[in-house]
Amino acid sequence: MNEQWLLHYPVWDLDIFGGGFLIALIATIHVYIAHFAVGGGLFLVLTEIKARRENDPAVLEYTRKHSGFFLLLTMVFGALTGVGIWFIISVVSPAATSVLIHRFVFGWATEWTFFVAEIAALFVYYYYFNKMAPKQHIRVGWIYFTFAWLSLFTVAGIISWMLTPGEWLETKNFWHGFFNPSFWPSVFFRTFIAFMFAGLFGYITALFLKDEKTRQKMVRYCSWWLILPLPLLLMSGWWYFMTLDDPIRAMILGRSPEILPYFKAFLWISPLLFIIGVIMALRLPLMLKRTIAFALIFIGLAYMGSFEWVREAGRRPYIIYGYAYSNGVLAEDMAQMKEQGILKSARWTEFDEVAKGDQIRAGKRLYNFMCLPCHSVGGIINDILPATENFDLFGMEAMLDGMGKINDYMPPFPGNRAEQKALAAYIVTGLHKKPADPSIQPTAPQQPEPIEVPPFFDSDEYLLMAWSTKGMHMLTDADARLSLSPPGNDLYAQLIRRGELPEHVTDRVKISYTLEPGFQDPAAKVDFWKWSEPLTGKEVQKNTGLFGNQTQGEMTFDNDRFAFRAKGIPAVPYPSGSTGKNLFIPYPIATVTATDAETGEVLAVTKTTAPVSTEMGCKSCHGGNWRVADIAGISQKTADDILAVHDRMNGTDLSAKAENNEPRTCQHCHRDENLEERMGEIAAEGEMELPMNLSAAIHGFHANYLTGRGDDACGACHPGSPETYTAGFRGIHRELFMGCTNCHGAMEDHALSLLLAEKSAGKKGAKKLMAHLSPRGADSTDRIKPRKPWINEPDCLHCHVDFAPPETDMAPLDQRTASMDDLFRFRTDAAGIMCAGCHGSPHAIYPASNQFGGDSLGPIQYQKNPYPIGANRNCRVCHTVDMEEEIHHPNSLTDFRNVVQ
Repeated sequence: MNEQWLLHYPVWDLDIFGGGFLIALIATIHVYIAHFAVGGGLFLVLTEIKARRENDPAVLEYTRKHSGFFLLLTMVFGALTGVGIWFIISVVSPAATSVLIHRFVFGWATEWTFFVAEIAALFVYYYYFNKMAPKQHIRVGWIYFTFAWLSLFTVAGIISWMLTPGEWLETKNFWHGFFNPSFWPSVFFRTFIAFMFAGLFGYITALFLKDEKTRQKMVRYCSWWLILPLPLLLMSGWWYFMTLDDPIRAMILGRSPEILPYFKAFLWISPLLFIIGVIMALRLPLMLKRTIAFALIFIGLAYMGSFEWVREAGRRPYIIYGYAYSNGVLAEDMAQMKEQGILKSARWTEFDEVAKGDQIRAGKRLYNFMCLPCHSVGGIINDILPATENFDLFGMEAMLDGMGKINDYMPPFPGNRAEQKALAAYIVTGLHKKPADPSIQPTAPQQPEPIEVPPFFDSDEYLLMAWSTKGMHMLTDADARLSLSPPGNDLYAQLIRRGELPEHVTDRVKISYTLEPGFQDPAAKVDFWKWSEPLTGKEVQKNTGLFGNQTQGEMTFDNDRFAFRAKGIPAVPYPSGSTGKNLFIPYPIATVTATDAETGEVLAVTKTTAPVSTEMGCKSCHGGNWRVADIAGISQKTADDILAVHDRMNGTDLSAKAENNEPRTCQHCHRDENLEERMGEIAAEGEMELPMNLSAAIHGFHANYLTGRGDDACGACHPGSPETYTAGFRGIHRELFMGCTNCHGAMEDHALSLLLAEKSAGKKGAKKLMAHLSPRGADSTDRIKPRKPWINEPDCLHCHVDFAPPETDMAPLDQRTASMDDLFRFRTDAAGIMCAGCHGSPHAIYPASNQFGGDSLGPIQYQKNPYPIGANRNCRVCHTVDMEEEIHHPNSLTDFRNVVQ
């Protein structure tokens, strides 16, 4: 047969209640009473037999009165709630209800036949009490219980099918669906819980008996009904749990954060019922027992409700596991709907597509179709407002993009990109009344001071090159809560004695650096830095876990790179004494000086940037505002939500540690090759298995939320684009309108390359993060080369083959550097000159510029232009004469291409 989508039905707009609340309310009450209707039937029969065998008129009279209470509760209130269930599921989830009826129409017909027999038998049992021969009356009681249990038997087959359809998914055979994997444990479990509820409700009538002796006798009798089935219930519950598929068990045990509390509640209530059953058998004041009995009714409701909630929620994101999602979309139709769109697939809407000017109205229709079946707006259960309050428009779109991937308790969003934007706009601006976030336009700092480069003359004996190893060091300024990337710029320098045969000076020379004043006092503007001025390497190590230098000091010689290095300079983008937007300047200037180690004579002076930014886009998804000048910095609210999400999804206690003044760096657990000496303390001590490295974990996770976005995926976190205040990706490649993906590949490819390496290393989480990622720049994942972060990276020569002009502007995904020594930022030429010394930092290749004027300072100092050192045959800058031989690399004597005017 051809089932229909939810979109083929009108929508009941419930808002504050939401479909989930009404279904939970009505269904829990009905199922509670329905189980009592089964167990209570056996209770009546066995109690009548007990009374007649013991020839006890008082117990027999109790049975008669209890049967009247039983009739009213089960046949009147129970029947009404049963009708209520069918009504509410048919209007909230009509597509699934249609499947339920059409696939099991004869099953339901059989169950309704049993129910009619139940009604008839119970009426005869009650109204002919003491009017029939005892054996005949007891036989009627057995008939009632038999049909009641057969009703449970039939319904259990259909309801358990929704959780474990088993072979039915392939065969669509009635019997495969009915006798599904969890059918028998479900039947036993429900039978035993029905017996317990019989004793629980028995207390209510027993405690109002006037004869104390009979009252005490029946209360103890009811306690046996509550206590004896409990061990059998727990054993069948374990059997039930173990028949579930692994993903369902994982969902129950914590993958969906909402389920685990209900599962724990069920486990805790189980011994509580046993204890109360024992207490009720003791001699206690009557009023106390009555109070406990009525409390037990609500405890029993919570017991039934917690089980039903776990069972219902355990099949997330499906309403029929593996077949129909909770929003009513059939799994097999998901691809088709993504192709043609939700609105075009829907019958009950005035929109066929998201038209200009109708985005919010179309978004509301999409919300009703996709979200309303489960979520309420300001309601008790599944309120969508707190769940989405932290997102801005971009973050909400990303969340919709990632639904059904990492958080697989939500169904995938089946619409197209325009519908995704419309739904995000409705939630953010329609429900939360937030304004649409305006794009941040690059704005010049207030009265930027010109940067004066040191003088250089043709007669100067020395040339000093200095640069940062990274075009932009990203810094998280929320150390009181977390630290993703601690302070730590690395500067390199090389000193050249100029001449026809230039000399690389490494002996009897001291090279020092000084970060420009203002950037050395982070405590002045950022109150959560724990160190004080002046900074020392030990204080940096203590507070960030990163061994580093002071903001001024002497460089050490790096034998591997034949250059001087200052490692881990704690530069921050917050100069003291500034106001307005000048509170945030991501391009501090460092002055580097070379002096004679013996005489102290200054040999050469140069300047370079120590770029550092806190303009990270975490707030788009994690809430909060920019921390500094409304343009940068991670606020405490943003940081707290990052920790809360990590705790919820990974079972960590980072929020508690932060509250206890014990914040953790991400490197505490995740290896970070960028911080070479830094490994997580726990991992280093062998107390836990190393999780994925930091780059693989972060990119692998977020790639699932940022698919198909090109450079915008990178810009969601990194402030590289010109639209940001930092504009960290600059230089010749930016001037040629290239972006992050030209070298690193699309976000999906970038993440897959990292995850492939982690998967081969046996990291458990890598496979899950890869499951929903498809390559963008390759035919298959096999074409993507596994790599380690900060080591296996794209290289200039992958496009500029043999230093020739590139034939492509896309770096091949199967080519990456083999080691850290092969990286552009660490590589030297045949003459021992580091590539970056002449060409500039990665992501800021000369000619580079920024709105603060702090780039290409070396070339401007020595050549009066921003091009690479020696470009356009300017070999005289070091050699003092024109050169005819290409010493440093092929094509070095050709004119510089792509001159930027």
